[in-house]
Order: sequence, then structure tokens, then C-alpha cells
Amino acid sequence: MARQNRKSTLLMAPRCATLLFAIVLLAACAGTPPEQDTSVQTAARLQEVMSEEKVSDGRGRFREIYCQVLEAGGAGLPDYRPCDEALRRLDPESGGTGEPVQLGQTKANYLVLVVPGLGWNCFENWLDLSNSVPEHAAKFGYEVRVVPVDGLSSTENNARMIRDYVAALPEGDAGRPLILAGYSKGAPDILEAVTRYPELARRVSAVVSLSGAVQGSPLAENSNQGQANMLTLVPGSQCEEEHGDNAAVASLQPETRHQWFEDNTLPAHIHYYSVVTFPEPGRVSWALKKTWLLLGEFDANNDTQVIIYDQLVPGSRLVALVNADHWAMAVPVSRGHPLVAGSLVNHNDYPREAFLEALLRYIEEDLAQPADR
Repeated sequence: MARQNRKSTLLMAPRCATLLFAIVLLAACAGTPPEQDTSVQTAARLQEVMSEEKVSDGRGRFREIYCQVLEAGGAGLPDYRPCDEALRRLDPESGGTGEPVQLGQTKANYLVLVVPGLGWNCFENWLDLSNSVPEHAAKFGYEVRVVPVDGLSSTENNARMIRDYVAALPEGDAGRPLILAGYSKGAPDILEAVTRYPELARRVSAVVSLSGAVQGSPLAENSNQGQANMLTLVPGSQCEEEHGDNAAVASLQPETRHQWFEDNTLPAHIHYYSVVTFPEPGRVSWALKKTWLLLGEFDANNDTQVIIYDQLVPGSRLVALVNADHWAMAVPVSRGHPLVAGSLVNHNDYPREAFLEALLRYIEEDLAQPADR
């Protein structure tokens, strides 16, 4: 899609986050709710962008798989919710096959490497992660690891870190095909890595964007690195300003991301998948309402950090429209901090374990299809 350089009219008001929610980053005290498009208008716009960006539709088949996974796990799954509540539907939703869903052990040997988003290593200790998502995937033979990148650095810096991490994998992993999954800023970090380093790209079978800031976010246009560096003050933070290149926010500016796509071509042999977070208004946590409203002045169809259309990787397959805000997709605040969950982050519950299982089953099935599918 030939995107125009966007000049946001968003105004950053005085900071209104406490230290704990320095994580809200880029938030301001906005007050006017975004005017929601009708589902018909939103669906038409989505189809337009998908056509322009050559994005195919796989939502129908993913829905079949995800619904089966949720049904099989039932209320025993963490944060269980019915399939129709976990996903949003904007018709036409195509790609369904009606084929049986295989819920047994994986037959592939993929190594799944997850690249987290902006500031992740700053508040990782505060989150006190249980690792329940990779542990759930491991029950079915999927191995998931997190790639350590610098939460305050640019896509170029983190692309190099991804390359170095893969190059240093143990000898036993040398022949394993890779699935790279990037959350938020992790998505452009990965796209930079596979484009910049051919030796890395050769090992990659698939790239997945999870709530990816693929085309950046207008929130970054009126923010600065100093605001992001507030995350170094989060108790237990593992990020420091003097590490890396201190250019994370600049990497997320829409003009930067649009120019990057003008200057670069994604490796053609890799399969690309886009998972878009698009919460119903009732699924937006209180702590994220400010950025949801602020970004809503530009486009009401956003996940509190990124506009939904800007989450699509050109040439990818759209897997799902997830009924969750930006944090609920991957940042498990509510499970380790019940007081915060009951007030500030009150819609953080999402069946992430079931979602990742369904996503990996979908990708495994899709990669096994003939090349000319």
C-alpha cells in the first residue's frame, strides 16, 4: 500500500501516570471518547487495506482451530472465555476449511522465538512471569523461548541482538527451522533482522506479528525517548539508559516505519502472519483508556497503542482480530498483581495459553500446505 506520511494532530497533555504506570508510557490525559465507526465501515476499510497490502485472509481457519482448542480446554484454561468473545468478527471472514482440527502432539520441530516489545526488560521482573504460556505449548511439543533485546533501543540495535542470539543457539538447535514472533515493537525489530541479515533469514520459516507496531504509532510522534526512559525507574528494572542506542521511540514513528518499507523488501521465502488486537470498548483496561482515547482522535479503531490497520505486515496472512487491548495480548499484569487487576488493569484477562497453542497449530498446518496454495 502506498501510505501517506501521517502528521498526527494529537497533543500530549501533562503527564498523569504514577511511577507504576510509567509503563503506560506515551499516555496523556485525553478526555473525549473516540467516535466509533460502524462495523460495516470498519470491515470495508479493513478489506481495502488488506487488498492494498496484499494481505490474505486466514481468519476462518484460525477461528475453527481456536474454538476447538478453547472447547477442549474449557474452564480449566487460564482466563477462559468462549470463542466468540475471544475473537472479533468483521465480515467477510474467509479462509475456513471445515477440516478436522488436530489437537495432539506437534509433528514439526519448529523453535519459536518471541521478541518482546518496548520496555519489556524494564518491567519483566515486576510482572513476575509464571511462564505458563510456553509451558502450556510445551505440553504439545512446541518449544518457545524469549529473545532478550534492549527495551529502549532502536529496531536496528535489536535486529543485531536477534541475529546474535540465533547465531549463538546451541548446536542441537542448528538444524531447526525458526518461527519468529514479535509483540508490539518486537515485530518491526524482527522485520529489520530478517531483511538486514540474510544468514538469519535463511533459517526462518515464519514471522508472526502480535499486536505489531508494523507501521508505527501516531503516539510516538509527540513523545520522546526521555518519556520511555522513565521505565528505568520501575522497581527491579533491568534496563538502563546507557545501554543500547536509546532510540526506541524514534523507531516507532510512522514516518520512520513507512520510509523503511519504501527502502526494504521482505525476504520472499518467509511466510508472514498478522495477529491484530482490536478490543471492544468494554475490553479496554482503565490504565489504557487514556492512550485509547488519545489515539482515537486519529482513528477509533485501535488497541490503545497501535491502529488496527497499522498492525498488518504487507504480504502476510491475517490470522485473527483479537478482542483484547494491547497489553492483554501479551502482558500478564492481572495474574501476579490482583490489586492492580481490580482497578488499573481491569481487563487484562485473556486465554493466552489457548491462543498460542491455536496459533502454533494454525501455522504448522499452514506451512505444511503446498507452496502454491
